[in-house]
Amino acid sequence: MNYRPYQNLVVWKEAHQLCLLIYQLTISFPTTEKYSLVTQMRRSSSSVPTNLAEGSGKSTPKDQRKFYTIARGSLEELHYQCILSKDLTYISKEQFEQLDDSIKRTSYLLNKLRSSLIVKQ
Repeated sequence: MNYRPYQNLVVWKEAHQLCLLIYQLTISFPTTEKYSLVTQMRRSSSSVPTNLAEGSGKSTPKDQRKFYTIARGSLEELHYQCILSKDLTYISKEQFEQLDDSIKRTSYLLNKLRSSLIVKQ
């Protein structure tokens, strides 16, 4: 199997695993949430690795940084959705802590990647 360059990024691997976890956990959400919170969580979680992939394909640091910034925003959106899911008791405290740890790791790696890009004004 041929790998794309973004698949070598540690942050992409972490974001992809987080996305898979979100898909697994949201299967058990109430059916009333199918077109609301479940959809929002799946979209925000998949937006992170998607924007990392798109950004890695851009030719300038400025363009790359733009997509990595979008990924960071999606990650923060997902974090709130996880808090809401916990407070609505759709996920357990332990599941939230697992998600929170993964979001923190992804955020740290993403911030390091963004800061490694030198953007000329």
